[in-house]
Amino acid sequence: MLLPLDHDFVRAAAHAADRSAVPLAADPDGEPAGVPHRALARRVKTLVAAYRSPESALHGSKQAVAAATTHLRALRAVQTSTGLFAGGDNVQSPPDSAFTVNDVCDAHVLAAGAGPELAEATAALAEIAAAATGPLLTGGVHTPNHRWELCAALARLHRSFPDDRLLGRVEQWLAEGVDIDAEGLYSERSAVYASHVTNPSLLLLAEVLDRADLSDAVARNLTTTLDLIRPDGTVETVHSRRQDQRHPYPLGHYLPHYRLLAIRTGRGDFARAARLAAAAGIDDPDLLAQTLLTPDLCRALPDPDAETLPRARYLTTARLATRASADAHTVVYGGSDVPEHRRIRSGLACNPTFLRLFAGDAVLDAVRLSRGFFDLGPFRAAAMDPLGDHRYRLTQTLTAAYYQPLPAERRRDDGAYRLVDEGRFSAAMAFPDRPQDEVSHTTRVEVDLREDGADLRIDLSGPPVPWALELTFRPGGVPEGAVPLGGERWCLTTSPVTYRAGGDEIRVAAAVETGEALAGPDRSEILRYDPGQDHTVVGGTDATTGNRVYLGGLGPHTLTVALRAHRPAPAT
Repeated sequence: MLLPLDHDFVRAAAHAADRSAVPLAADPDGEPAGVPHRALARRVKTLVAAYRSPESALHGSKQAVAAATTHLRALRAVQTSTGLFAGGDNVQSPPDSAFTVNDVCDAHVLAAGAGPELAEATAALAEIAAAATGPLLTGGVHTPNHRWELCAALARLHRSFPDDRLLGRVEQWLAEGVDIDAEGLYSERSAVYASHVTNPSLLLLAEVLDRADLSDAVARNLTTTLDLIRPDGTVETVHSRRQDQRHPYPLGHYLPHYRLLAIRTGRGDFARAARLAAAAGIDDPDLLAQTLLTPDLCRALPDPDAETLPRARYLTTARLATRASADAHTVVYGGSDVPEHRRIRSGLACNPTFLRLFAGDAVLDAVRLSRGFFDLGPFRAAAMDPLGDHRYRLTQTLTAAYYQPLPAERRRDDGAYRLVDEGRFSAAMAFPDRPQDEVSHTTRVEVDLREDGADLRIDLSGPPVPWALELTFRPGGVPEGAVPLGGERWCLTTSPVTYRAGGDEIRVAAAVETGEALAGPDRSEILRYDPGQDHTVVGGTDATTGNRVYLGGLGPHTLTVALRAHRPAPAT
């Protein structure tokens, strides 16, 4: 059954486009100095879409055409003799240019069907696309998602300017297989790249190549993302291997994909997600062009499914568990790449946050655990074992060594030994050739996810070392019962702490099972977060900001921490 048109949605998309396009059309001859090539192409696409859309204030506007022409001249000026675009950190980058060419090709489709007023723009777009075709056809990439962005550009070029070589190159990339795991996560585990690159690219490729399997991959990713939607309208990113692993990411960026597949499949859970994604308003200026290029987006959503509570999910490949109820939404994470790779690196999941808790306006954004063990950084679980009944055990063992003198046969008269990285630092010491005395420290955190929060049992074994558990609450509340340390820092000692924001609260209570009493404010040197030497050696940090409550001491220790959410009953 063909769903009716959703005129309100189309008008909202047009208004979003107008917010950026109308000021450009008001000064159509203004030179866009310093605007990057990707933004130039996106502006052209938005201006042409506004010209085409009856819902836009710029429908049929000659000023919109003039502004698009001005931006096309600027775009052609930053296209180098190679056909690639100048600008950005990635020099002569085929994938970065592919982002621009994707918009150029979409704008060409829109302009080519718009009549004689856009004939000059159509020709300019075709010229830009033709110049870029060669380097995109032969060019390489350097991140997983770049493959699909580049493939999308090649497929769009073929759509407007048919060339079997383009399809052959797409098939060569696709033959590697889409990097989606058994749980529906792409290899980069990134909400940013899933929503901005991989999902839209695969949907375009599914259409041009008639490949339903590519659309199915997007549906799998969106299905998994349903369990990563947080109560504040963002998508969980703690497990990401890219830049978004330290930042909240709005669900709104997933709107076109949830909406399109909800309309095409009738899935009520996708319809519910699409409504949530649009709940804060539509502000994506590109959405109008998408409605013109993919008319299915303009259809009304099917009836949404009601949210099912309570619910829980464990993603084995990312080692991430969620449990949601009417009172609390809790996330526990043990999937860091750092224990295996022993380094902080772009492209690895490095975030040391292992728990979050949402209770309405009261939000515990991050729970982290520092240990003063050879400056090897905070706790990042090397293993996460499900124990049944929403219980999980996170474990990490750190090992460092003291090195003995070299055996006689390994000594050098000149004292010039190999510069070697031994896992903590590098030195000209030929570490692998030396006998060593190892020192180990093990951290185990058992987490019981409850409908109203979580219970933690933390066990730190090994030599005596200082440790600190940091609980970072989102600004807007007050930690009652904690001792101030200054600078938005507080200390939990023996009394429970309650963090209140609005009418919601999260209560924290700790008890020591074995070990000395918890440190008080007089030992504030312990009560701090230490990012470890990988950050501090270059003067950096990955520390959180917000209202931070600490508890800590000198281990070994075994203690329990109870986190309880409380929200007032809804008015009847």
